[in-house]
Amino acid sequence: MHDFEPGIESNGLFWTIPIAPGWVDIDPAAGTARFVGRNVPVPDWHDFINAVSGGSSIPSRVDFEVRWTKAGEPVQLSSPKDGGFDFAAEYTPAKATITFTAKNDNSDVVYMSDPDLSSQVNPVTPVVGTEQNGVFHT
Repeated sequence: MHDFEPGIESNGLFWTIPIAPGWVDIDPAAGTARFVGRNVPVPDWHDFINAVSGGSSIPSRVDFEVRWTKAGEPVQLSSPKDGGFDFAAEYTPAKATITFTAKNDNSDVVYMSDPDLSSQVNPVTPVVGTEQNGVFHT
C-alpha cells in the first residue's frame, strides 16, 4: 500500500502544499487549463491511518498533470445585482485528463496512473471559466 500525500500541518491544514505560479496555466476564452507539478516532494505514508496518526513516512516525489480542454459552448450565469451577491460567471464545459506518477526516493519502482481510468471524472462535469462575487474576481 502507498499513500502519497503532504500530510497534516500542526495547524490542522491537510493535503495542501504551496504551488509555484508556473504550475498553472489558464485560458478561459479558449476553454483550456493546465495544472502541472514535477518532482514534487510528497511523503509516502504507506496508508491513510498511518498518515493521520502521525506515523513514519518515506521521502518520495510525485509528478502530475491535469489538463482541461473545451468540450462545449460557454455558459453564462448571474444573480440580480440588487440581491446583494453580484455574482457573475462564464464557464466552458471541458474534458479533464489526469496523469500521475510517484516514486520513493530510495527505490527504482515507479507507480503510474492508468490514463484511461484516471481520466474519467463522471458524474461531475469539469469546467474552465471566470467568476466574480462582489469585489472578488477569479
